[in-house]
Amino acid sequence: MNASLLTENRRADAIERARQAYNSGQLLADLTRRIGFRTESQNPSQADALHAYLADEIAPTLARLGFAYRIAANPTGERAPFLIAERIEDPSLPTVLSYGHGDVVRGYDEQWRAGLAPWRVTVEGDRWYGRGSADNKGQHSINIAALAAVLDARGGRLGYNVKVIFEMGEEIGSPGLNEICALEGEALAADVFIASDGPRVSGERPTVFLGSRGGVNFDLTVDLREGAHHSGNWGGVLRNPAVVLAHAIASLVDRRGAIVVDGLRPPPVSDAVRRALADIELGGDANAPEIDPEWGEPGLTPTERVIAWNTLEVLAFKAGNPDAPVNAIPPVARATCQLRYVVGTDSANIAEHLAAHFARHGFTEVQVCVTRTAAATRLDPEDPWVDWALRSIANTTDKKPALLPNLGGTVPNDVFADTLGLPTIWIPHSYPACSQHAPNEHLLGSVAREALGVMAGIWWDLGEDARRIVEARTASSEASAPHASVIE
Repeated sequence: MNASLLTENRRADAIERARQAYNSGQLLADLTRRIGFRTESQNPSQADALHAYLADEIAPTLARLGFAYRIAANPTGERAPFLIAERIEDPSLPTVLSYGHGDVVRGYDEQWRAGLAPWRVTVEGDRWYGRGSADNKGQHSINIAALAAVLDARGGRLGYNVKVIFEMGEEIGSPGLNEICALEGEALAADVFIASDGPRVSGERPTVFLGSRGGVNFDLTVDLREGAHHSGNWGGVLRNPAVVLAHAIASLVDRRGAIVVDGLRPPPVSDAVRRALADIELGGDANAPEIDPEWGEPGLTPTERVIAWNTLEVLAFKAGNPDAPVNAIPPVARATCQLRYVVGTDSANIAEHLAAHFARHGFTEVQVCVTRTAAATRLDPEDPWVDWALRSIANTTDKKPALLPNLGGTVPNDVFADTLGLPTIWIPHSYPACSQHAPNEHLLGSVAREALGVMAGIWWDLGEDARRIVEARTASSEASAPHASVIE
């Protein structure tokens, strides 16, 4: 048997071992145990559960795979600790950094359908119900199980090093994640970042995404006077702040939802991004909402509007008391808005662009307050790691994986891409209709089984290809670096 065929057979064996974690019920048992931890980071009373998930569940699991680990307090003082682990075979070998979050949103126990509960796994057909099954306990459980299978198939040596960081505050905005990565930059140094979160483009199609859109939340307020005044006695002579604010918001987007403020728009969609999105259809799952075909930026496909463009949404609008209206002109109107944006947007000056726009249009009463920001990131779709990941997944599944230059939503990828300076590859194991963050959250068993194979192929192929890719990227970087001129 030639060496190539032998390697192929050993790879297939590793993938089959990973799938056995599904067939044997081991993955289900692991996930059931992990979902039993009530790790609601939004609930201060569950702080002990956040620590216990790392200390009693994840740390022992990684220790059995040969990882050294430590649990670190959150540098911001939040009750959301971190776990940093490493498995070093040889410092000279390439290193991969992975990530997971063990916290979940609130369980909303009373809102789950009869027969279901957030803190236990209930299997109904292909659906595995439970809080965190999709986000993110199911996803990091798959990755750990696949890594264990590859370790077993390779006789205990991977041929590369693995580092892992777990956080317990992702659902409250990842407080302290950037700070701890900055503090632990040397301990977390790696050649590539590979992790799983978010949804595939559909349950049937494996997906890779390379970053995420950024997000800026901002409040708009029109505060005109003290107290409300009778609409019959004063209507027609007092400005209504709700009307003023409605017109101000309408000046930011046209009637079909396209952004009209130049400073809030991104650069044109690149050819590389268009090619990556050309065969991806948005909203293919049965439970997906019906798309409004005429809504959004003209000249773009629905997928390009979500993945490759900026969108401005009104998340909330309030004036007076909507639940019990009275015959009065309200004194104040407020709206919470959000700009989702892609790489290339002038995100650092969003507040200035809004203020200047409102001033130009005479809306001097509108006050702008930026409340939350998350940076946009995107690995170059032509980076060697991207082609490698797509080939690995296609080789495992006999499917053409979808490539999203960035996720439509937001994950803390900027910490790994910018603070740690890593090329970032995300391979999600959920799907769009998983009810993430809602009652009846679930993971698809069929996706879990396929994902075990996908990740086993990824972990295996790193041992075969990581050194070559690292060397190629280094050579390319050195070749493109500017050289000092020599003056005779």
